[in-house]
Formats: sequence, structure tokens, C-alpha cells
Amino acid sequence: MNEARFGPAGNSESFAAEGFKKSEDAPAWLAAKGLTAFEYQCGRGVRCGEETARKIGAAAALHGIRMSIHAPYFINLSSEETERMEKNIGYVLETARLAVPLGATRMVVHCGGQGKLTRERAMRNTHENVKNILRALEQEHLTGCTVCLETMGKKSVLGSAEEVCELVAADERLLPCIDFGHLNCRTDGGMSTREDVVRLFDRMENTIGVERTRVLHAHFSHIEYNAKGEVRHLTFADTEYGPDFTPVAQEAAARGYTPTFICESAGTQAEDAVTMMQIFHKEIEK
Repeated sequence: MNEARFGPAGNSESFAAEGFKKSEDAPAWLAAKGLTAFEYQCGRGVRCGEETARKIGAAAALHGIRMSIHAPYFINLSSEETERMEKNIGYVLETARLAVPLGATRMVVHCGGQGKLTRERAMRNTHENVKNILRALEQEHLTGCTVCLETMGKKSVLGSAEEVCELVAADERLLPCIDFGHLNCRTDGGMSTREDVVRLFDRMENTIGVERTRVLHAHFSHIEYNAKGEVRHLTFADTEYGPDFTPVAQEAAARGYTPTFICESAGTQAEDAVTMMQIFHKEIEK
């Protein structure tokens, strides 16, 4: 069924609090809440064994949970150092290999920092490194997991909506991972109204096309920010910082989009994903 999906990034604190210890139990736990997606986190490195991954993948298939996977945070696609570039490819290949037994069909990858480079040079390097990664995935026959380039929350890091759209537009095998919380941080609250969402979706449709936009991968959470951008992830109970999910749900539903929405709240990601799902379904029913 072609529909929007909702789920958490990793396991909520309540998962362990209820006595669960193994991630292979997560798909059944999520399905019982009505959720249909789960993003496995490899932010600090690929540490999951193949046997465990197979158990998670089998449980996800059984319970109708669509799997995605987050590649290590320390990937820096803007680098032009040969050793760093080779390591980046290695991290992505490791993640893609784990994606196979997990049954993950999408892999989220960070763009990386600007450092001392000009923005233009950093983007040029990123374009080249993305090409190298796609080539390596082809050579290793690991093309079943679509690379999703993520918008980022710190202003010093590559990953504005414009930059991610430019990168994704360069190769139709890519998808964007639009992190609405990150975009809200780097634009000083500029992802808080439906008009903001309209501008974002229009930009995406005009650069990467309607078909890829309507099936975008998305992250969502409330995030504290300052003048430099992202500070820390919050929960939906924290209302001082946004963004609000309702404008996103309204515009995505109105356009007939079927994204995968992954909630990255700090410890309440499954519960907040349920809230997002309920908001979206209300908009669909209008």
C-alpha cells in the first residue's frame, strides 16, 4: 500500500522501561502502536552483527515495518583528503551491507562540514564524493538501499534545503532526507508556518521533480537552537522550540505525498511518532 509511514529513530526510553532489551522485539512493539517504520541507528559506527540484523529484518517484514538505516555521523562528504574520502566510502559500504539483512531500503547520510573550505568548494567536493559512493555501491552490488542526503541543523555544515536539493538533483538514484527540525534551526525558526512548508515543497518539486518529492524521507523533532543553529533535540512536551508538525502534515496531505516520517525526539520518539501519525491521518480525512 502506497501511504505515508511513521516510526522512530532507534528505540524510545519506554521500550526498555517496559522490559524489552533486544531490537528484534522493536517491530512488534511498534506495530502494536500502529507505527509502520523504524530507522536503525549506526550513528557511532556499524556495530550490529548479521544474525541480529536478520532477526530484526524478519520481525520487521512480519509486522509490516519499513526499515531504514542511518549511516555513521562522522562521514564528511565535503572532504577532499584522499584518506578521508576512502573512509567515507568504507562507512557507506558497511552500512549498505548491514541494510541487506535488516531489509532497509533507505540509508540516511550526512553531508559534512564546511571547515576551512569555501562553500562552493565544499559543495563541489560533496558532489564528487557522492558520485564515488554511488559508483562503489554499484561495484559492490549494494544498490537496494537508496542513499538519502540529509538537511543539517548547524549553519556551518553543508545541508541547507537548497544544497541538498542541488545534490539530489544531480543523480536520480538519490533521495532527500528532509529534517524539518534541522531546517527550522538553521533558518532561525523559518520552518514554522504552512507557507514555509509550501516554499520548501515547491523548491523540491522544481529541482528534483514531483515524484521524488512525494516519497521523500523525512526526520522530525523539536530542536533547541541558537545563532549557530542546532543545540539539542527535545520532545513534543517541550513547546518553546518547534517546529510544529501540523503545517507539514497539512501540506503533505494536500499534495498527496507519501513520505516516510522518522521521529527523532529525545527519548519519546515512538510516542511522538504516534502523535505525528494521528495529526497526518486527520488531515487525510478532511
